[in-house]
Amino acid sequence: MRPTRIFPLGENALTVEFGDYMSESLNNAALNLAEHFDANRFPGFIEAVPAIASATIFYKLYEVREAFPEFATAFEAVKYLVDSAADDLLDEPLNNERIVNVPVSFQADAALDLQFIAEFSKLSVANVIEIFTSRIYRVYMLGFLPGFAYMGIVDEEIAVPRKASPRLIVPKGSVGIAGQQTGIYPCESPGGWQVIGRTGMELTDALGGPDSFHFHPGDAVRFINVANQ
Repeated sequence: MRPTRIFPLGENALTVEFGDYMSESLNNAALNLAEHFDANRFPGFIEAVPAIASATIFYKLYEVREAFPEFATAFEAVKYLVDSAADDLLDEPLNNERIVNVPVSFQADAALDLQFIAEFSKLSVANVIEIFTSRIYRVYMLGFLPGFAYMGIVDEEIAVPRKASPRLIVPKGSVGIAGQQTGIYPCESPGGWQVIGRTGMELTDALGGPDSFHFHPGDAVRFINVANQ
């Protein structure tokens, strides 16, 4: 899979875009590219950050210029490295997928917007819960808050839009829906996603560090209704 666009992000980074929608194949491309450069670091490389359908590569401008003097700019040098890697890597499926089960309460005190989701979707509350828990969701990226996983794809029957006015406080562990995406608030925070339930699972390690997040891009997530356990 070839990138659809490669463009500079300031002087010290470039973004490699594979599309503008949520899909596993585009996400695989972004994750595999980031993984490639993590394993094959070029002079001046800082980090590669994957997103839903793109990856951004950060680098030290002067180190790249010094290591690749044949290119007019650091951007052109790193773009060449991206192009060289693309054909060999970007069609490969992920080989590190794991399934994570997440217990969720859909009781009224935890599911703050469940009734709204049901009314918007013209379904019963029970049907909304059944549809939501029947799918396995992929973690496409982390962002917004430390450990917040953007997951998808939500069934179109219950893919409700974000709230017109965000809440000032969304309780920790709240499971939300925003269009095709779902996610879990790892801590108390403002937010505009429609809250369908809540989990008691801890999503971050208080000690911090690179392995402190419970979810990782590429994970498969299954939401389990605690009422059925």
